[in-house]
Amino acid sequence: MGKFARSWELTKQSGRVLMSDKQLLLLPVLSSIACILVLISFAIPFAVSIDWSSLGHHAANGHREFRLQPWYYPVLFLYYFVNFFVITFFNSALIACAIRKFGGESATLSDGLGVAFSRLPQIAAWAAVAATVGMVLKAVQERAGFVGKIVIGLIGMAWTIATFFVVPVLVVEKVGPIDAVKRSVEILKKTWGETLISNVGIGAVMTLLAFAGIAMLIAGGIASAALQSPWPFVIIAVLFIVYFLALSLISTTLKGILLAATYQYAATGEVPSGFDGDTLRSAFRLKGEK
Repeated sequence: MGKFARSWELTKQSGRVLMSDKQLLLLPVLSSIACILVLISFAIPFAVSIDWSSLGHHAANGHREFRLQPWYYPVLFLYYFVNFFVITFFNSALIACAIRKFGGESATLSDGLGVAFSRLPQIAAWAAVAATVGMVLKAVQERAGFVGKIVIGLIGMAWTIATFFVVPVLVVEKVGPIDAVKRSVEILKKTWGETLISNVGIGAVMTLLAFAGIAMLIAGGIASAALQSPWPFVIIAVLFIVYFLALSLISTTLKGILLAATYQYAATGEVPSGFDGDTLRSAFRLKGEK
């Protein structure tokens, strides 16, 4: 079985786990609501209190140039920290639920949230590290030229890949952020990119389904034009928004389940309940092995 075929099979197995416990979808919902509230809590005070006329100054050529205010980076860091904290907290709850379910234990929302609450120090420490790295990359990128922006983008991608397994490590192994990154890299080497390919596969499937929704939206526009009424388009547009949000939540949940399953097998050698042992074993074949 090829890598992409195997990744598709792992995706289907993740889907079966989700179908057996649909309440797992509620954790991404709670995460999304919390992230929106965080954004609003920063955006509204910023928009209301700022003196927009003082943001810029006139350059010698008479044009208005904009410069960052002293409070920009501290506030941005705080936003990054809170946002990373919220995302990591709910992802930890999802990972905890999945791992408990793999072991045949209770996997209610309260169980997952309870585990996440018990890991608050590790989650906060990781959020601080992630926010710091994000701030540094953003600050350097804003001052870099075209080539520099590409280089910083590649560094950011490498960081994202290296920290791929950080959340399950925080949940299960209860280590600090630096040790979690080291452990994530160690596990990633064992998977030889299988989890990354599987997540790309999940994203590709969801993209195709999204295009199907866009086709329906276009059909609604054509129907509105033909009937000379806005209602067909409006109705389909509302349904499309609901459909798109549902796809996003399903995609996030499937990725969390697959991440938990891959971590468990890579870390312990135990086949998670709901997954096929042969598929996982072939996914973790050593480099150079036929």
